[in-house]
Amino acid sequence: MGEVELSFEKKLVVVSSHLLTYGSAATEELTEQIRCEIETMWNEPQGRVLLDNVAYAVQFRITAELKTSVTELEVLQNTDPRNNYFRIENFVHGRISFVDGLGCNTGYFLLENLYKGSTTAAHEYGHTLGLDHPKNLDIRGQGVPGIMYPRGTLVDAPYQYDPSKPAGVNGGTMHPMYRKVKQEDIANLNLHRLSFKSQKAVVGDFTNVYHWNHHEEGPENLPLPPVFG
Repeated sequence: MGEVELSFEKKLVVVSSHLLTYGSAATEELTEQIRCEIETMWNEPQGRVLLDNVAYAVQFRITAELKTSVTELEVLQNTDPRNNYFRIENFVHGRISFVDGLGCNTGYFLLENLYKGSTTAAHEYGHTLGLDHPKNLDIRGQGVPGIMYPRGTLVDAPYQYDPSKPAGVNGGTMHPMYRKVKQEDIANLNLHRLSFKSQKAVVGDFTNVYHWNHHEEGPENLPLPPVFG
């Protein structure tokens, strides 16, 4: 989720998001790594959008902070569209990072998914802005996979976990580290359809879900994890 601001003078669209991390595996170093990955990858294609037939550059400004003291009440009462809350733990039911829907501001990250260069944070951020996984998960012959392709996607051999393996077998699917944000991902945000007021708008929506540590929850009160990992 984020706040979108227009600059008519600079012909610039700025998407601002603030990440707040909590949980036993969240650290300042990891929080900064996640922030940097998202901002760097989403700015890499130097995205453009047409507004009233005028081309605007799209820029992502991501800030972040470690906030281990965050409370459920704070998350529930949040009204700032820039705030995105992510719990980070060594264990998660389903064994995959996830967010709470398409166009959301909360989620739960599995620590082992967040190694440097994993692209997991940038992928999940795409979900918070409303992007789903593509329907066609066989993109052999199409080169570098876009950021929203999930694990299990069939890709050209150089982008597999093991380039020597046949497509579809163990090791013969997309390695997430090869994903890139592309102009088509920027276009799919449909920023031109947002309702701007005083040159500002919101992309995504408030879910405001505080996630408890899955180790501390019994099966009887655990929600089914979303499928957006």
